Amino acid sequence: MILLEVINIKKHYGDRLILNLPHLTIYTGDKIGIVGDNGAGKTTLMELLAGAYEPEEGTIRRLCPISYIRQFSQESTLPKTEHYFLPADRLEHEKLSGGEQTRLKIDNALSRQHEILMADEPTSNLDHAGIKLLTKQLKTAETLVLISHDRCLLDVICNRIFEIHNGIVTEYPGNYTSYAQQKQALSIRAEFEYRQYADERTRLQKSIIGSREHAKGIRKAPKRMGNSEARLHKRESTEIAKKLHKSTQALQSRLERLEEKEKPRELPRIQLDFSLTQPPQNKIVITCQGLQFGYGKNTLFENASFEISNRTRTALIGNNGTGKTTLFQLITQGNSAIRCAPKVRLGYFRQDFENLDESKTVLENALARSVQSEITVRTILARLLFRGDTVQKKAAVLSGGEKIKLSLAQLLTSDANVLLLDEPTNYLDVQSIEAVQEILSDYPGVLLFVSHDESFVNAVATRLLLIEKKQIRSFTGTLSDYQTQMRAPRPKPDDALRMVLDTRLTRILSELSLPGANREALDEEYRCVLEELRNLPN
Repeated sequence: MILLEVINIKKHYGDRLILNLPHLTIYTGDKIGIVGDNGAGKTTLMELLAGAYEPEEGTIRRLCPISYIRQFSQESTLPKTEHYFLPADRLEHEKLSGGEQTRLKIDNALSRQHEILMADEPTSNLDHAGIKLLTKQLKTAETLVLISHDRCLLDVICNRIFEIHNGIVTEYPGNYTSYAQQKQALSIRAEFEYRQYADERTRLQKSIIGSREHAKGIRKAPKRMGNSEARLHKRESTEIAKKLHKSTQALQSRLERLEEKEKPRELPRIQLDFSLTQPPQNKIVITCQGLQFGYGKNTLFENASFEISNRTRTALIGNNGTGKTTLFQLITQGNSAIRCAPKVRLGYFRQDFENLDESKTVLENALARSVQSEITVRTILARLLFRGDTVQKKAAVLSGGEKIKLSLAQLLTSDANVLLLDEPTNYLDVQSIEAVQEILSDYPGVLLFVSHDESFVNAVATRLLLIEKKQIRSFTGTLSDYQTQMRAPRPKPDDALRMVLDTRLTRILSELSLPGANREALDEEYRCVLEELRNLPN
């Protein structure tokens, strides 16, 4: 059943056409993910669909009630129905945290009557536990329209993807992974078509040049040739020249009619000269032993310990309020329980942008503290989607997401050899997240980072530090490895003992068959082990 229909809508910002949408339909059961670059018009489309404002042209038919979780809004009242996310007593506190404000918005939206639920970046400020709970609730929505940079959420929830690019909305069936695979297939096809076009263009150009050279090379009649022979030679030469001219014109016409294909954009390879950072050679670059820290009565760490090995990429995992950012500050500002190797130079990314000079350009900011060559700096900027003239934009006019990418470029090209990154993917669109992800996956130094984006953590981290019960424990492997291990049933103590006893019985029987075995002792041991097995609970 059709719940919402869009017909010929257009939306401008000044002279720029932000949306040009001839037709779009939302049916019962659709779980739609909206993706696109920062500024592409995702929130604008959502606001139009939800009825926050009307389009300049065209019609939107809303045939059912809609509930909308806005990205930028404040809530001050609790829903009248069940509280899924935020306990009622939290409103008694003077100020809600960012995560609590998000939970309240979700509660209120779920409590309103609706057949379509719309959500714009609902995972903002939520920790892993909050995202897990949100995912569970979104799965229960019959029809959903979702904007999110969280690729795991888009994968688990969505059955259709709307991509916005240059004002045009393109629909793809399936979840985000399916969309990415379809985009990759289109990219491969575009590369193939361009190669065919380029080869055919080169062949035609060479043929035209060859035909013209051939026409020029038709010799005149030799001087000793008689008049009749000269006339015959001239007539034959003229006919050949005409044929060559017609052939050249036909080739030229084919060249002009050849459908031009745009060359697919190739991403430049990054080659950091990491030796310029004078990296430490120590096996362990950061050591923490017996960390005690808190704020007043709120103890965050109690005799906590951990190590960071060289050339590792580690994700710091913990719920909101467990002390992830505090730990970064303790490492950078110094604490008696924390030691860094002598050559460690820390680079700390946080979202205050104090390192950016807003009066300078993107390129000038990136070069300001760089130990890398300008070519390397420009390559990193290009990989972070600062291409062409965008490197000459002033930092003052950059969006929040662009400032994040520029700050990361500064760190990557600086003399820092150990990077601490606090939520480096916040405010980034999916394409930018994937660009940052690819760069950090190839980073040759030490990374310690915080992120609530599961896909990003899985792609970048090879090791985890988990803050639990005021302790810090390590796990070698990806976040998926850890989640798989946590889901696996753990053997009961009795089951483990049963396995040990079964192994002993096997060993005893094997030894009994050996010549010279002490049968009396082995028989006694066999009897005792068998008795222990019989006494274990079933």
